[in-house]
Amino acid sequence: MGVLLPPPYTETERINRIIEQGGKGLTDLEFFALELNAWLKSPLREEQLLGDRYYRGYQDILERERRVIGPDGSLQPVKNLPNNRLVDNQYAKLADQKVNYLLGKPLAIDGKNKEYIAKLWDTLGKGFPRMLHRLGKDALCGTMGWLYPYYDEKGKFRLKRFPPFEILPFWADDEHTILDCALRYYRQEVWEGYSKKMVERVELYRQDGLYRYIRDGYSLRPDTELGEYSAYFTVTEASGRAEGYNWERIPLIPFRYNAQEIPLLRRVKSLQDALNLCHSDLANNMQEDKRNTIFVLKEYDGQDLGEFRRNLTELGAVKVRGDGGVETLDVQVNGENYQQQIQLLKKALIENGRGFDAKDERMSGNPNKMNIQSMYADIDLDANEMEVQFQGALQELRWFVDQHLKNRTGVDYSGEDIRFLFNRDVLINETEAIQGCRDSQGILSRETIVGQHPWVEDVEEELKRLEKEEAQALENYGGAFPPQFRENVRNDEKS
Repeated sequence: MGVLLPPPYTETERINRIIEQGGKGLTDLEFFALELNAWLKSPLREEQLLGDRYYRGYQDILERERRVIGPDGSLQPVKNLPNNRLVDNQYAKLADQKVNYLLGKPLAIDGKNKEYIAKLWDTLGKGFPRMLHRLGKDALCGTMGWLYPYYDEKGKFRLKRFPPFEILPFWADDEHTILDCALRYYRQEVWEGYSKKMVERVELYRQDGLYRYIRDGYSLRPDTELGEYSAYFTVTEASGRAEGYNWERIPLIPFRYNAQEIPLLRRVKSLQDALNLCHSDLANNMQEDKRNTIFVLKEYDGQDLGEFRRNLTELGAVKVRGDGGVETLDVQVNGENYQQQIQLLKKALIENGRGFDAKDERMSGNPNKMNIQSMYADIDLDANEMEVQFQGALQELRWFVDQHLKNRTGVDYSGEDIRFLFNRDVLINETEAIQGCRDSQGILSRETIVGQHPWVEDVEEELKRLEKEEAQALENYGGAFPPQFRENVRNDEKS
């Protein structure tokens, strides 16, 4: 007989169901406190923190201890052996590679309404490309980055980034596309008298506004210092009275690395750890020279082996009796084996992390377009997935910008058709690309050819320069042609 499964619940229904079944006295605040306490210790948040630590170079190898088999057969730490802790941070290199490949060049917005696009860029601000770049790293290292649109004290539309390990989302659907509410947890250092203390602040983002709490032990209490509640923004009426308003959506926008919300570290952590271990073991073995390796003693003039080690290290000599002597067990360290293993680990890390090797043999000499495309195949696969997720997030961000412009100007731009274009930082053979532009003359339009030229950054600006040069050249040679001919040439260029 089959098992009857319960129907799926949205996050709101789940919260209400837990509160209803939790018995008397379980309030919303107590529920969120329980969820927060469980999340702070959860494997998901630990993985997000670990991704950030690994990117910064604080990896597991730094906690490594050298161990030997003790008298009882168990491993015991030792302090008198070389213990190198080397970090070869290929994970950070891979993350930077992916972010710069997709987001290294400025984002472009394409559409027919140029006035709207100009207002869109003006609202997002000049620092938006840099913020988008940081959101890309958040998504790679912590499954998703978070963007918070808000108004500052002067009423200017702003954007703020929240790290992944600060946000606990509650989704209204299984696909994680509709945000029901969210908790933000962060620690803040404040002064109390003449000393500092750490305060754990919690913000609850709901449809009806922003709630602030202090985490006290395992419970939450209202934040009286910053205020327990506030609307997302205020509008000053003609009478001078400030009225609080909320967005129709919760103002938190997730920027995902992929739909499954799998961080990059999960794919490559074991390989990164093995690479660090291999580098450290090679350094350890190379340092275990004749003064700190294994010795065979004959007729040693002493009883304490520690004394023997000290004499050998400090004086470079030891005393023996009679026909005694000192022999060593020579252990050969084959560095080539380590180097081969290191190369294999790096190759596996690049393949599993879906990056590319800039020193690939295919790039030697004068690589053609097919070789370059082959080298970029894996990172393109990942970038396509990430671009799909970022396109959706940018459309969500656009909704808040459109609402802002509608409130300020009275014009509704939500019906405008625009596209966000990601300019990938792809290595190209410039000679081959320029020759292709030359061969396309007479087949493609000038705008298309100029847009494909590797030296052009702004197509419209470059076309204006060409028109200016052609007009100047026509004026220079204008004396050789009648005025009507020159006017006909200008009309042909405009058409």
